Amino acid sequence: MAKVSTRKARQTRHDRIRATLKGTAARPRLCVFRSLEHIYVQVIDDEQGHTLTSASTLEPDIAKKVDGKKKADQAGVIGTMVAERTLKAGIKQVVFDRGGYKYHGRVKSLAEAARKAGLEF
Repeated sequence: MAKVSTRKARQTRHDRIRATLKGTAARPRLCVFRSLEHIYVQVIDDEQGHTLTSASTLEPDIAKKVDGKKKADQAGVIGTMVAERTLKAGIKQVVFDRGGYKYHGRVKSLAEAARKAGLEF
């Protein structure tokens, strides 16, 4: 029996999570993707299929803030930034979609920073 790759296993977990999670206009989905270098977050209304707000470490204004920080600290900055943008859009509650990743490290740091900034999930 062939060993399942790490990427395939994560995608399987993500599909299993997404079978039960759904973002609505009142409570959109906060979706996390992390690569080796960067972290990306989107707030998505699944009913309409629209991204309401987003943030990533690739954005020029955020890249200046996260330069030289550890990845977990960078994720915290992203969590705070996406929470501010989401609250500015008039959304206070979201559904957290960890994207098949463990709730640990960067994902946990991002979630805690978003909660601290005022998002409820």
